[in-house]
Amino acid sequence: MTDHVDNWHKLARYDTNMQGELHANLLRNNGITVSLQPLSAIPGMNSGVVLWVENTDLAQAQRILNGVESDDNTGADLLASMSDVELGIGSGSQLNHGAADNHYNKGGKA
Repeated sequence: MTDHVDNWHKLARYDTNMQGELHANLLRNNGITVSLQPLSAIPGMNSGVVLWVENTDLAQAQRILNGVESDDNTGADLLASMSDVELGIGSGSQLNHGAADNHYNKGGKA
């Protein structure tokens, strides 16, 4: 990443932080460096966010976003359409939750 402000391009603006973060994660998982600019300086305010990318990644980032965006697409729709690996959750392997549950149930305690 460079320190030159002129190398960054405003890619998209989202009305909610969740939408912006989901799209930013999608771009990051495709190897694109993304910077998020919250539209409120107050922590916890869900006032939206602007995504910025470097000029060298602009065309690829636009193609990726055009593939998932439509006028009626919400953050929840995007979340539902992305896999756990795309969201950065887990490594793609199955977890054995039963083993952890059995550990806590030994001795008759829940």
